[in-house]
Amino acid sequence: MRPRRTMALLLLLSLLPGLVSTARAADPADPDRTAYDLTPPRLSLTDGQVSFWRPGADDWTTAMVNTPLAPGDEVSTSSPGNLEIQIGQYSFVRGWANTQIGLENQEPNFIQFKVTDGSAAFDLRRLEPGRTVEVDTPNSAFTITQPGYYRVDVTGDRTSFITRRAGRATAIPAGADPVVITPSEEVVIDGVNAAKVASFVAPPLDEWDQWNYGRTDRLQDAVSGRYLAPEIYGESDLDRYGTWRVVPTYGSIWVPTALPSGWTPYNSGSWIRDPYYGWTWVDSAPWGWAPYHYGRWVFADGFWAWAPGPLVTRPPYSPALVAFFGGPVGGGPLVGWVALGWGEPVVPWWGRPGFVHEPSWRGWGGPHVVNNVVVTNTVVNVQNINVYRNADVKNAVVVVNENRFGHGPITGAREQRVDDRSLRPIHEAPPVAATPASLAPAATRGVRPPTASLDRSVVATRPPRVVPAAAEPSGGAQRISAPAPRIVTPAPARETSSVAPRPPFGQSSIERPVTTVRTQPPPPPRGQSPRDSIQRPARAPQVTGTAAPGTEAAGRAAPPSSRRVEAPPTTATAPATSETPARTTPPPSRQMETPSAAPTPPSPSRRIESPPPATATAPTPPAAPAPRVTPPAPSRRVEGTQPTTTSPQPQAPPRRVTQPQAAHQEVSTQPPARRLPGEPANRLSPNRGEAPPPQQRPDR
Repeated sequence: MRPRRTMALLLLLSLLPGLVSTARAADPADPDRTAYDLTPPRLSLTDGQVSFWRPGADDWTTAMVNTPLAPGDEVSTSSPGNLEIQIGQYSFVRGWANTQIGLENQEPNFIQFKVTDGSAAFDLRRLEPGRTVEVDTPNSAFTITQPGYYRVDVTGDRTSFITRRAGRATAIPAGADPVVITPSEEVVIDGVNAAKVASFVAPPLDEWDQWNYGRTDRLQDAVSGRYLAPEIYGESDLDRYGTWRVVPTYGSIWVPTALPSGWTPYNSGSWIRDPYYGWTWVDSAPWGWAPYHYGRWVFADGFWAWAPGPLVTRPPYSPALVAFFGGPVGGGPLVGWVALGWGEPVVPWWGRPGFVHEPSWRGWGGPHVVNNVVVTNTVVNVQNINVYRNADVKNAVVVVNENRFGHGPITGAREQRVDDRSLRPIHEAPPVAATPASLAPAATRGVRPPTASLDRSVVATRPPRVVPAAAEPSGGAQRISAPAPRIVTPAPARETSSVAPRPPFGQSSIERPVTTVRTQPPPPPRGQSPRDSIQRPARAPQVTGTAAPGTEAAGRAAPPSSRRVEAPPTTATAPATSETPARTTPPPSRQMETPSAAPTPPSPSRRIESPPPATATAPTPPAAPAPRVTPPAPSRRVEGTQPTTTSPQPQAPPRRVTQPQAAHQEVSTQPPARRLPGEPANRLSPNRGEAPPPQQRPDR
């Protein structure tokens, strides 16, 4: 036994240095080391006016789909505008019009965003155990640790946070005790220093919530998910813009459709500078995420196809999978690149010491090919790699002048009269210095958010990560002068049961602003293809009524957190005809349903409440019919097809745009719905399926 123990001890001692070095490489306390192993959040949808800013850039630029985000990046929308950020498999962050979202931090089990203005939805269908999503606002920091649907609305000094679909979060306000937000609950926090907290039952889904639900439902049904590892984003885009085939040599391959003549991979897009991954490719095609950060490109039977290769567990992200070429003299004035072929290794130009500039097959489960020869060993001298199979395909090597590399889209900058034989592999990043123009994929200027939004501080549980400079700012660079966040210490949270679900009328610590109705929906946004309208919600019927004395009529120009509508008890409402997205199952948190016999207005964008009914000893006879006011039917959008291969993006419902006009008066002959004694006026009867007419509610 002693010789065996001695040999085991010697073996352990021999492995100890390697274990220590591995532990250091994966040490989460070193954020720069762990950042190289993370998949960056992907900007997966931009619709309308969406802008992007990276620290060091001269100004805000137009946001571009498939841009990988790094800590410190900011995205914002104007009106109309809508954006989507993918942070995991079926986990999305979406911003509505007039919204600003920033990525503050990203670690293996922690990701931190800030929302300084507008409306943001965190639709987290899947959230790995142990992972935390933090949302920082001017009033409170919210931590999310389980799947659900979360909605945050920031308006000045007021923040509203809603949980749905069994979601559960913790609010840590500034100057107040932390509270737990239970499923189907809304917490309103008023004040940025000594915050006041009020709790309510979550309101019904509005039109933007319904659009979020429907879009995520459709994204989960992608057929391409059968061919990809779960950690690879963008499978739904592959369904819409290509087809899958099976060939004996490469297995399952994806072939893009409707490509122009002479198309080659990596010839339409931009090279941008990432603070961790260095030069990163952002393709202009809507499907250009997975095929340019995973797998390999092959030229089979006269057409280009993307081969993901055999599935591997957790394939790592790469900023691009290309081989770089340089001119005949020290890199020369030309920079070229070609897509890696089947089984060829990538020579990383990013990463920690010991990984950079070493040939790697990271994330590749197929055969290893060097100079068109299958090899069994994985230790290869990088200087011996001088043959790339795709370089022999016509126009496959993309060449630009050195001063055009990393300066916006390369469209039109490609050098046509270049002898590929005069170029040689350089096995490193191109010797091009990054400039502020290298930080954004688009060259067009975007819309700068309001100064008040940029200068607004947030509440956070930890400071934002300080990222390495991707480029030295020029003299005209405009820095975001947001003050440092106010750090709060997460304390043991308490349930909100001590806060009444609905405080007594007139005694709530939060007084919601009174909003009146919009009599006509806003004009429809730009046209788009029906195939790209992913469960787009129809125009929601708007509730109209006579304003109470002393109130001012206004549209939905108010923020979404103000969803209350004042209506006198003598005025009832009738629904307008609207299109409803087809759903197999309704969302579990919906409060109201529309019966087929007597439809009632769902009022998706605001909530109508009435005071609790007094206790009665005998049933109350039905009241006389009251006149109902019916708004005009919402406008219907006619959508056409789009034959081009550009990204036809789905559009979310427009926000903060109103066009009031006189409502059409119509008297309803239907008697009002009866209500049993003790039954709340704003609830559906479980046996009747009808909603009583809304009643007037005093100001709270």
